[in-house]
Amino acid sequence: MSLLEVKNLTYSYGVGTPFEKKALDNVSVNINAGEFIGVIGHTGSGKSTLMQMLNGLLKPESGQVFLNGNDINAPKNNIRNIRFKVGLVFQYPEHQLFDDTVRKDISFGPRNMGLSEEEIAERVISAAEFVGLKNELLDKSPFELSGGEKRRAAIAGVISMEPDIIIFDEPTAGLDPNGRNYLLERINDYHKTKGKTVILVSHSMEDIAKYAEKVLVLNKGRIEMFDETKKVFSHVEKLDSMGLRVPQITYIMNKLKEYGYDVSGGVLTVEEAYDELKRLLCRKRGEKC
Repeated sequence: MSLLEVKNLTYSYGVGTPFEKKALDNVSVNINAGEFIGVIGHTGSGKSTLMQMLNGLLKPESGQVFLNGNDINAPKNNIRNIRFKVGLVFQYPEHQLFDDTVRKDISFGPRNMGLSEEEIAERVISAAEFVGLKNELLDKSPFELSGGEKRRAAIAGVISMEPDIIIFDEPTAGLDPNGRNYLLERINDYHKTKGKTVILVSHSMEDIAKYAEKVLVLNKGRIEMFDETKKVFSHVEKLDSMGLRVPQITYIMNKLKEYGYDVSGGVLTVEEAYDELKRLLCRKRGEKC
């Protein structure tokens, strides 16, 4: 059984007005425990709407979302408990900060879960360490932190609940390259060390190619593709028709292959391209690499 199952999900904004727009149209997808899923699509394709439905922030017009086989929107379910299991980190998550201190902010979720003070304290320290927040920052106001530190504090607040699934909706928006790379590495480490399901929404094809095991492609409220990352990015023309470019290095390597160079298809990262070109040069020289 899938950890998360979406069945025939439909949702529209502005229903009954001249501005009515269908954001999701009969969407169905299954996500297994421990997967790292990348979600891509042009602006307005339905990405954020779908993410907000996965933890009950939005309710569908029709269709269902199942977590461990249970319909999260069924009357018997406490939607707050669902959000402890499916954590959502919004774009610009620092806007979620609200409490007097960073410590209180990170502890908000665990405290609402009814955990003991001892376990809450342990989770705060663990989550802060995981995102790289220094202990001396925990008793400061979150509004005294730098932009990158605020981002880490907000993410720590979600991680502290130890959800089964954690969704990151454009978490690196507005960060400089160093901050962006650091945050993505921490997300990847979280996935690997905790074995949790991670869903990353991003406009960066390079980031998705580097970290995601599978990619979900949304287009005009429908799922166009959902497959292993290499397989999805092999459909260069189809993605291009949707206004989505494959990673630049993938495009370059595909062009080399078109021009007759003996390189493999499906190269997604600079590191993979380096290895592939190194092998090509070695073959041409008759050397072993």
